[in-house]
Amino acid sequence: MATLNVAQAINQGLDQALAADRRVVVLGEDVGRTGGVFRVTDGLLERHGEDRVIDTPVSESGIVGAAFGMAVGGLHPVAEMQFMGFSYPAYDQVVSHVSRIRNRSRHRFTAPLVLRIPYGGGIGAAEHHSESTEAIYAHVPGLKVVVPSTPRDAKGLLLAAMPEEPYEVPIGRATVAREGTDVTVVAWGAMLREVGKAADMLEEDGVNAEVIDLRSLVPLDTEAVMESVRKTGRAVIVHEAPRTAGLAGELIALIQERALYSLQAPVARVTGWDTVFPLKRSEHHYLPSPERIVAAAKRLVES
Repeated sequence: MATLNVAQAINQGLDQALAADRRVVVLGEDVGRTGGVFRVTDGLLERHGEDRVIDTPVSESGIVGAAFGMAVGGLHPVAEMQFMGFSYPAYDQVVSHVSRIRNRSRHRFTAPLVLRIPYGGGIGAAEHHSESTEAIYAHVPGLKVVVPSTPRDAKGLLLAAMPEEPYEVPIGRATVAREGTDVTVVAWGAMLREVGKAADMLEEDGVNAEVIDLRSLVPLDTEAVMESVRKTGRAVIVHEAPRTAGLAGELIALIQERALYSLQAPVARVTGWDTVFPLKRSEHHYLPSPERIVAAAKRLVES
């Protein structure tokens, strides 16, 4: 089996979807001739043509608005926002139209589209390129929000959003990335790498961490989290988004509602800070590190 990185896996998924279904189209800034800012769409224009891999103007609202119209008209568009921080001009389209059309039309119309948004830090980019604001999308009824942490999940979740594909990763299903008994650590996306490092460090100190990869934020696999917390009695939630009003708060509330009597210590959270994401030389101070995750887990185990 070939070894792929996340960009290659998404490219393969898009290629398969385009080949399997003429209704699938890809659109966004530089997705065609350039192959995308992260090379995710490299080669797709040559294989599938300019009418199906479409370079757009620099207009995020226009990209999502066009994708919405395509979806209502019967196509299955995959629209790309180059970075999370660039998606805000399109937020009105997402909230006012994409998420509401099924309810507004009493199921007469639907908008089966995929909006793909690279997010988060670690690439040393400037402002608007490193933000982690997935909570603003998870807060909108009518949307499904997924955040893969591995190449396999990136491809599988993408294909799950489009029908009749060779393999899928089910949307709404978390996975136990690492079995453990002493503390549950819940994360998603790029934070799984840092959590994995922290779990290795904890194991050296005799602490056995169970790692839950949510994969899907909406719908949320609540029971997978509760099952783990009931087993370990302790939980740490990790996300790189700012702390205030982040999804860790929602998860903590759910744990207290459904697994309170299993807890042996208060639930901890390790997050980004309530500041604008810093420039490259300071981003390591902002992003949750294995050391911060280890410290939080140890406080719970030792309490």
